[in-house]
Amino acid sequence: MAVYLDNAATTRPCEPAVSAVFQNMVEDYGNPSSLHAVGLKAEQNITEARKAIAAALVCDPQCVTFTSGATECNNTAIFGAAKNYGKRKKKIVVSAIEHPSVAEPIKYLEEKEGFEVVRIKPSRNGEIAVEDFIDAVDDNTCLVSCMLVNNETGSIQPVRKIFSYVKRNFPECITHCDAVQGFMKIPMKSAELFADIIVVSGHKVHAVKGVGAMYIRKGIRVAPLIMGGGQEKNLRSGTESVPLIAGFGAAVRALMPTMSVAHSNAEEISEYLLKKLAKLEYITVNSTAENKSPYITNFSVKGIRSEIMLHFLESKEVYVSSGSACSKGAHSSVLTAMGIPDKLADSAIRVSIGRTTTKGEIDVLVNAIQEGYQTLAKTK
Repeated sequence: MAVYLDNAATTRPCEPAVSAVFQNMVEDYGNPSSLHAVGLKAEQNITEARKAIAAALVCDPQCVTFTSGATECNNTAIFGAAKNYGKRKKKIVVSAIEHPSVAEPIKYLEEKEGFEVVRIKPSRNGEIAVEDFIDAVDDNTCLVSCMLVNNETGSIQPVRKIFSYVKRNFPECITHCDAVQGFMKIPMKSAELFADIIVVSGHKVHAVKGVGAMYIRKGIRVAPLIMGGGQEKNLRSGTESVPLIAGFGAAVRALMPTMSVAHSNAEEISEYLLKKLAKLEYITVNSTAENKSPYITNFSVKGIRSEIMLHFLESKEVYVSSGSACSKGAHSSVLTAMGIPDKLADSAIRVSIGRTTTKGEIDVLVNAIQEGYQTLAKTK
């Protein structure tokens, strides 16, 4: 029996999403910019998906823009905000544990456009201190960026406290939140985050790959990355991928009502996993934040490099990861920023459970880790 525990990388599309994608590929296949009935039907399906994402974020549907995914959203948000708000103010404050789709655009602005960048490191448990952010923001700051849930450790960041201070004291400063690992997993409302821009992704919530969305608060000006026909309110030109957008909306409509139930199940499974790991003396848990998403747990297997353990687990049809899927095995900048020693970081495993994960699957995982350690430690 295959055990898939890499849901932070991607999730299996749910049936409503698959059905919606199929429907919009073979029947409602019109161009949403066309004025005839077939095009209008496609446009209507986009509108319904926009309403679904807006309902989940508790915002006006007109604040939701669809893109090809969270990476495009984050790039658009950062470059677009910098272009409009970074002409006079040239400072960006960002957490040091952001996803590459945030970290790399900001690095580009630092190296190529002359922006001053202050990266706020977390404590050893992966949590960012509100005071550190507050101390770094000043009158020259144009953008503040902090993710809601870290994709490697599951630590939930104090976004609301950070952003509320920023908007109260520096109202012109843009607040940006990568909420990919928090959306549809932990309760969140756009207004309560005090975020000007919020980014979410389809394939992390049982829709399909290739679609993302960003909430942009009314009145916030973001320069587009892609120009052309003016689709998506001139923020993202190009014919919309109606099947993927419809699938995203269908997944959100189908699963949002059971989010609290899924969260409770995730808490139970996560607690069970941690109790099992605590019995293994060669395991060090890296996900130690007090405020943590139950969907993600990061730990190290003493003396066994991540890649080696991953392949052993794969041979047992147990699928996990060593961190962000986008890193493809590269050294974790997140664990480094947390002050995790290199030896532990090099042996880190990320387990990310899903809505259907069972205790039986956790048993299979732990048994495989035990077997892997006994086998691999002997070959060293």
